[in-house]
Amino acid sequence: MDLLDALWHVLNLFAPALGVGVISAAAAKLLWRRELAGVRFTRLAGWAFAAGALVLLGGLVLLGQDGRMATYGAMVLACALALWCAGFLRRR
Repeated sequence: MDLLDALWHVLNLFAPALGVGVISAAAAKLLWRRELAGVRFTRLAGWAFAAGALVLLGGLVLLGQDGRMATYGAMVLACALALWCAGFLRRR
């Protein structure tokens, strides 16, 4: 495996976390328009992506391979929790 193949493998590992993070942040901003008016979209998407990426890495380490349904389910829950923390638990 050369360097370009390794780069594609790493990018494809984190692609589901990026997709779920961006889509869930957009849905949260759309559904809770008034409540999340003061929170930037990049903050929500960044927190959701970071949580999803950590879960994907944890699933890779614990289960020995990526792409398991348990890991994807945990990623969705972690993204939801990160969105809730970033959006609704702001310091006043």
